[in-house]
Amino acid sequence: MAIADAPDFRPLYRQVRDAMARRIADGVWPPGGLIPSEMALADEFGVSQGTVRKALDWLTAENVLDRRQGRGTFVAEVTPESSLFRFFRMADRDGRRKSPQAGRARIRRRAAKARERKRLELAAGEEVLELRRVRQIDGVPAIVERIVVPAVRFEGLETGQPPNALYALYQRVYGISIISAEEQLQAVAAPADVAEALGVADGAPVLFISRVARALDGAPVEWRRSHCDTSAAVYAVTLR
Repeated sequence: MAIADAPDFRPLYRQVRDAMARRIADGVWPPGGLIPSEMALADEFGVSQGTVRKALDWLTAENVLDRRQGRGTFVAEVTPESSLFRFFRMADRDGRRKSPQAGRARIRRRAAKARERKRLELAAGEEVLELRRVRQIDGVPAIVERIVVPAVRFEGLETGQPPNALYALYQRVYGISIISAEEQLQAVAAPADVAEALGVADGAPVLFISRVARALDGAPVEWRRSHCDTSAAVYAVTLR
């Protein structure tokens, strides 16, 4: 059915954009795959090429699609390098981005707590997988992470050791592409277990980051809480 035939009051380009996003989220267009041409998509959806181009522009700007001159448009693949560059913001005091290394993670399955159900939009009784790990920068413990994800969307995650960059794993194994993340930052006193893991004094000031990551369909799929030792690093953001 053509997009224009659907009873929807959103602008046409948003309807086309969302239809494309659903195809990617459902695996119809897999990571790294070539998608149909603008002309073919315009004909299929019953809209102009300009409308399709506007939808493609949005998805490209959000790193969902990758346009390659002379070759076409592809579904963007999340690599460990690209996910770290986009979502990891720690840098040295001269602004140079730093790459973290993750130690062994502890993962357990349990019932979701009330706050987790709210953040991840889960129903009562649903389970989560909780991952805890310490990440190093330049060989020094710098970040204590506690990550909670819906168990139903990440079955099997607890059976092995996850990689340093989780978002590439989410896409490759579970078909879940992280499209956006909402973060809240706060200066807090380090709890005893965090202080021990980071090698700082109990109650030492650390940066606390609460992040909710959302998939292509808009659903929250990860709640990550990080305590960061910023004695030798900063949280760097470029505003445009």
